[in-house]
Formats: sequence, C-alpha cells, structure tokens
Amino acid sequence: MKLAEALLERKSLKEQIGALKERAIKDARVQEGDQPAERPEELAAEIEKLVQRLEAIITAINRTNLQARLPDGQTIMEAIVKRDMLKLHHQLARDLADAAATDRDGWRLTRSEIKFQPTVDIARWRREADALAKAYRELDAAIQAANWTTELREE
Repeated sequence: MKLAEALLERKSLKEQIGALKERAIKDARVQEGDQPAERPEELAAEIEKLVQRLEAIITAINRTNLQARLPDGQTIMEAIVKRDMLKLHHQLARDLADAAATDRDGWRLTRSEIKFQPTVDIARWRREADALAKAYRELDAAIQAANWTTELREE
C-alpha cells in the first residue's frame, strides 16, 4: 500500500468513526416506550474496531514519515513540519499586510475623524506572503509526490 492510500484510509476511518458516534449519541436516549433506531452498544463496538484500525494506520503513517525521504534528503516528517511553519509565516505576513491596508477605502466622513496610517511596508509584507505561499505550494507538491511513490511501512 502506498503512503497516500494510507492517508486516504485514515481520513475515511475518522469520518466513519464520527458518523457512527453521532448515530450512537442520537440513540443513547429515547422517549419511554420507544425503541432506538440502532443499538448504541453495537455502534460502540463497531467504533472500537475502527479505532483499532485507525491506531494501526496512524502508527504506520508516522513510521513511514520518519523514514521516507524526499529527493532533497529531508524526511517526510521534517517536510511536513517545515510546510506547517511556512503556512504559519504566510498567515502572519498576509494578516499583517491586510491589517495595515485597512483604511475604510481611503475616505472619512468628517475632517475631525481620526485617520489611520500603516506602520509597516504593506508591499513588502505582500511580497513576503506571496513568496511564502509559493514555497508552501512547492513543498506540498513534493510531499504529495512522495506520498504516491512511498510504500507504507507497516511493521
């Protein structure tokens, strides 16, 4: 099984567990004299089986991410951390530029109304945000490519 397939299975398992949990909770209590549409105990047993599979798949994914390498030599785990940090930096640069640029479209209602001006170089922060977004996309593409070529290490 490829790493990407395991990631898709992990997502599916989480969705299945969530759906079964909602169904179990919905039928955990019924009006006196009514019968639940499904038995919550049976759903909980089904959830337990899915949780065991989820634990195994997450362990295998993490093991694989620690060992598999991208063409540049970094592990997939290191690349994921770097991608997450690029996203944080991008959000900061974008939010800072957006906050500085907000000026009610450049008009005031009265002469006495307070006028705000930016304290940062908006263009610089927008360029920084663009560069970080590009780096994020490129790294994400490399990670996705590795996911489809790397065999899952299940042992």
